Amino acid sequence: MFRSENTRDRVHLRATISQQFAFTGDAMAKKTAKKKSARKPSAAFMKPMTPSPALAEVVGTKPIPRTEITKRLWAYIKKNKLQDAKNKRMIKADASLKTVFGGKSSVNMFEMTKLVNKHLK
Repeated sequence: MFRSENTRDRVHLRATISQQFAFTGDAMAKKTAKKKSARKPSAAFMKPMTPSPALAEVVGTKPIPRTEITKRLWAYIKKNKLQDAKNKRMIKADASLKTVFGGKSSVNMFEMTKLVNKHLK
């Protein structure tokens, strides 16, 4: 009888201790968690680039970052309804964009970025 009570007390004590440490561990983890800082844009993307004369017809002549060039290109594409109706990833080139796209009449949106980079200095 003495042994079983002692064993029961030990089991109860272990359970109580593990619950206390589990709670304390969670509370400590919350306190020590680092706050994420706001993402900083890459300096390479934010560097002003001068567009070629062909690209300047679409985005303007001022030196602007590549991110802004991409935004202006998409605005031009949507304004002139140059996206393929069935496959929105394909862009149909008009006269201005055909020179930028190297004479291609239709390009993929991922290929567009590669072709536009050739027109930046």
